[in-house]
Amino acid sequence: MASFDINDEFVRRLARLLDETGLTEIELAEGQKRIRVTRAVAPAAMIAPAPVAAVPMATAAAPAAAAPSAKHPGSLTSPMVGTAYVGPDPTSPPFVRVGDAVKQGQTVLIIEAMKVMNPIKAHKGGVVSQILVTDAQPVEFGEVLLVIE
Repeated sequence: MASFDINDEFVRRLARLLDETGLTEIELAEGQKRIRVTRAVAPAAMIAPAPVAAVPMATAAAPAAAAPSAKHPGSLTSPMVGTAYVGPDPTSPPFVRVGDAVKQGQTVLIIEAMKVMNPIKAHKGGVVSQILVTDAQPVEFGEVLLVIE
């Protein structure tokens, strides 16, 4: 991707727009140029999830495997907020399954954002060891989607 000059005042205007509208992220693209401005939500401003009643378990369950962090070298993270799809359409098999070998640049998921289907490509070659999303699952920017070892 070619480098481009960043207009500081334009970035400041986008940041003010985030504050004025209460949005947490704005992204603009023109040709190959893209700019994204995000802001963190203060913990006090976050809405707490509704409490869930505890369901008694008949037997002790094994602890769930911890989800890998985005810093794990094999973690493929979401480049955007949207809806993840594991296959090209509901009747087709998924792009990849756990244990599949993938090549760098191979499409492994699709994320729909604003009615645009964005192919998500493997950032490296290897074997898919974990898939952390299900079909039609909402995903956040930076969320780990799958792991390639």
